[in-house]
Amino acid sequence: MTDVVLDQSVNGHNGVVNGNVTADPEGMRNGAARFASTSYLDLDGPSIPPEHIPTTGITLAAWAKCENTGNHHAIFNARAKDATWVVHPEFRSEGNFRWLLRGDGSSGIFDVRAGQVTWDEWTHFCGMYDQASRKVALYINGEKVHEETVSNAVKIAKDWGSGARVGYNIDNARPFTGLMDMLWIFRRALSEDEIPKAMQGEAYPFALSPDPADGAIIEETWATVSWSPGDFAVSHDVYFSDSFDDVNDGAGDAFRGNQVPLYFVVGFPGFPYPGGLVPGTTYYWRIDEVNEADPNSPWRGNIWSFSVAPRTAYNPDPADGAESVDPAVALSWTGGFGSKLHTVYLGDDYDSVANATGGAPQGATIYAPAAPLASAKVYYWRVDEFDGAATYKGDVWSFTTPGAVGNPRPANGAVDVKLIATLSWTASTGAASHEVYFGTDKDAVRSAGKTSPEYKGSKALGAESYDPGKLAWHTAYYWRVDEVNNQGNTSKGPLWSFTTAAFLSVDDFEDYTDNDAAGQAIWQSWIDGFGMPQNGAQAGYLLPPYAEQKNVHGGLQSMPLLYENAPGAATYSEAVLTLSYPRDWTENGVGALVIWFRGKAKNPAEPLYVSVSNSSGAPVTVAHSDANAAQAGSWTKWVVQLQTLAAQGIDLTKVDKIAIGLGTKGAMTTPGGTGTVYIDDIALY
Repeated sequence: MTDVVLDQSVNGHNGVVNGNVTADPEGMRNGAARFASTSYLDLDGPSIPPEHIPTTGITLAAWAKCENTGNHHAIFNARAKDATWVVHPEFRSEGNFRWLLRGDGSSGIFDVRAGQVTWDEWTHFCGMYDQASRKVALYINGEKVHEETVSNAVKIAKDWGSGARVGYNIDNARPFTGLMDMLWIFRRALSEDEIPKAMQGEAYPFALSPDPADGAIIEETWATVSWSPGDFAVSHDVYFSDSFDDVNDGAGDAFRGNQVPLYFVVGFPGFPYPGGLVPGTTYYWRIDEVNEADPNSPWRGNIWSFSVAPRTAYNPDPADGAESVDPAVALSWTGGFGSKLHTVYLGDDYDSVANATGGAPQGATIYAPAAPLASAKVYYWRVDEFDGAATYKGDVWSFTTPGAVGNPRPANGAVDVKLIATLSWTASTGAASHEVYFGTDKDAVRSAGKTSPEYKGSKALGAESYDPGKLAWHTAYYWRVDEVNNQGNTSKGPLWSFTTAAFLSVDDFEDYTDNDAAGQAIWQSWIDGFGMPQNGAQAGYLLPPYAEQKNVHGGLQSMPLLYENAPGAATYSEAVLTLSYPRDWTENGVGALVIWFRGKAKNPAEPLYVSVSNSSGAPVTVAHSDANAAQAGSWTKWVVQLQTLAAQGIDLTKVDKIAIGLGTKGAMTTPGGTGTVYIDDIALY
């Protein structure tokens, strides 16, 4: 009798045992498969129908405990009829991981080699690819070790006609030797939040895989909208509207009914928006999964969106606000909905470009100036679209050529900027001084002169910064820096903007650097357990970069908090920040402290806590309600109501310090071990 390993999906692609593959109780969940060298599971690749083979997206995930035999170890391998090696994830003998995909005709999509193998230890491998976004990523133990945008974003080869195996290449090479558990192959790229669920073998109850993809732009006035169902769904509550709030709240006519099919139509008579979808409009939709036999039903879905292409030109290249553009640039764009002809205006004066008329129309969506542009200048351009019936005036876009003033901080278009922010920039070539303009009126800042209230004064060369003082809550600001050369000639700068946050940032970890000589290292602000035997914390890494730059929730950095609470050693691990701003935790009516954190699945279960204190008196400590919080494999939002702190004696108007830690503090449980959690985006809402 032939041994088989059953496919746990509904597809029935069971693995036929070849060689010595045996059940082993030492699995991550309910046992594992032990592979002796040159043994494998045959999935009978030629029999797998094309609709079951990933082509536009894939996630391959597996737990493996791999022996160091000196060979490469194939987790899975699939080969097309034309001998194309299609899917190729493996443990490499040199100690890293490989994640490779190819398209039809052996067209290479990517060949990633990243991460570090720990032999004879359970390791979670998760490789992903999404053709639409051109993104590829590799996660090891839930941590991203590689991400890139690929140039050859083709479909994955669509057949496994030469075979598909688990644990051994089709050409009888690279035998996997060791234990393997919970191998999943999805026909889409999982989201980062779904990876921990794949690691734990959990069901996913929510709707997923929206089509059109979230944020997509379509070029039709109708759409068939579809999704993949959650694991427990029997039917689906559908919400669809051009109002985000209506979809979010289930208000107005956003609720379109409960249905069994996994699709619905919009933009045709007899369906929502019978007159057709409107160009330039964004539509929002949500699917709640329903199973009335389950007490957890319904499972509220995420709000997705797509837009119908506008009638005006969009997607400019260079992008609006681009810097250091090659003077020999060719301008391009995506034509507006139904456009036939395009008229381009280009110049170095905003008003002239904005008001220009009478240009020569053209059929191509690319425009090359007759001669190279000048260096160190700001250029403006506009494209008007004609669809055969009407002309649609385009937006005015801008870019700079090399040597122009640039590199604004906050970045142009930045959102959630701190209320205490200093503006800075990089001087242009030949600048002797700078004239700064700042305000909340976009047009006023753009056109302001030295007699305008928006003019904030001159800055000498070498002093490329401006402190506007405390900024208003959730407000858009505009600013401009004109450059003055040694002859007194002024070059008008581009218009930059940013929007302040609707919250108070306690620490987003973006301002720390590796310059410890200047006191800018993360561990010079967050004081850890160095020199304190009872405190096992280490804030930041010992060597640069001191901050974490891969596992981040927002921005470019987070704080790695390493803890060591082994019995007989430290009983807790915490890092403490002394606040300069914000210290008044009642400002703007804020009511909650929010901390984003992420742990590791292999961390020991350890209590996570936050302590807040005034300059005198005992700190107040609040523990996270989940005793396993340190094992959270995805970014997790922790909300602490400020009233909880006030009720225990904290004066919220004069907060002095905040500490984040793990272990026995206050009435918490016994210490448990050593691990790492990541902290990011601490704020008051």
